Amino acid sequence: MKKTLLGTTALVSAGLVAGPALASDPLTVTVGGSLVTGFYFVDNDSPVAGVDYDDTKVALVARNIDIVAEGTLDNGLVAGAALKLQIGDDENNALNTGDDATFSEAYAYLEGGFGRMELGATDGAAFKMHYSSPWFVPGNGVDSPNIYNIQNLAGSISSRTATYSLLAEDDNKISYFTPRLAGFQLGASFTPDTANDPVANGFGVTRTNSSTEDVFEIAANYAGELGGVSVGADVFYVTGEAALAGADDPEEVGAGLSLGFAGFTLGGAYTSVENVVAGTQSTVTVASRGNETDTWTVGLAYGTGPWTVGVAYLESEAENNLGADIGSNSFLQVGGGYSLGAGVDLGLDVQFIEDQAGAAAREVESTSAGIVLAISF
Repeated sequence: MKKTLLGTTALVSAGLVAGPALASDPLTVTVGGSLVTGFYFVDNDSPVAGVDYDDTKVALVARNIDIVAEGTLDNGLVAGAALKLQIGDDENNALNTGDDATFSEAYAYLEGGFGRMELGATDGAAFKMHYSSPWFVPGNGVDSPNIYNIQNLAGSISSRTATYSLLAEDDNKISYFTPRLAGFQLGASFTPDTANDPVANGFGVTRTNSSTEDVFEIAANYAGELGGVSVGADVFYVTGEAALAGADDPEEVGAGLSLGFAGFTLGGAYTSVENVVAGTQSTVTVASRGNETDTWTVGLAYGTGPWTVGVAYLESEAENNLGADIGSNSFLQVGGGYSLGAGVDLGLDVQFIEDQAGAAAREVESTSAGIVLAISF
């Protein structure tokens, strides 16, 4: 899963209301992308006799082609469109399978003195403005990992693997970000319903109660320097309306902090999610009423020249409305990376993961180590 952070909004003197204006030149189109590969040795326990797992693995993730068109209009507004073509589905934490090619993001934006507006299928304000534990292995980390080397019998993870807001993820939405003033910025997003990824949905309207709908998110963050220490901090709140009669509305509350000094980066985050099915990021059912999942992470990285090393940890626990454990997982990562050149990084990734299915009292442990080659262009 990508990790993004909204950059400082340019303070351009411009208004939303203006007469017809055309760009002095056509929008400039850039094409880029990423690919993360890895070869791992894996020791994955089996909770049931007779069920074994492969002891080696080749990972192929973050398979993206990014197309961006952007230009400055005669009135000073910056306009653009961004599309992300994803080859296969590397957001499925359980299987990492798929051979299709679809646009996982497609949105347009306007930016000026008023701030920035985004309209289309992309992550919302709570996701884009969030800080967390650092990634030091090329293309992988403990918070929203691309490569997660554990498998249980259910084929899915028993609790969350992210402190990021995932209730509306890349669904069609409208977002607004204020200009950054004295290091502070506010952002808000509204998603009419969570069943609209970037598909051909210009005709018709969505039936009420077909999915979680009216998802509203608000976030605030700070990016600056205090006493020679670079500081990034954020808080967010997200809520929506449950589609099923008898289900409670889902909520997400989170915060993150990142500190940087003399090559060191110390970061962490915490998120609490209510009324969501344990082991999923956003599924809401009648049975998930009263569920609460708490997820936290902390990590320390050090970078000098082409080298980066670090250690990070994430833990998540889910409880039902009676306070009983219904799922948990933990992820400890040690490793680092070396930049071979522009856009080419080689890394070592060591993972220690535990997953427990809660009520079944079934625990699975996995230890793995591998080399990672990440290419961006």
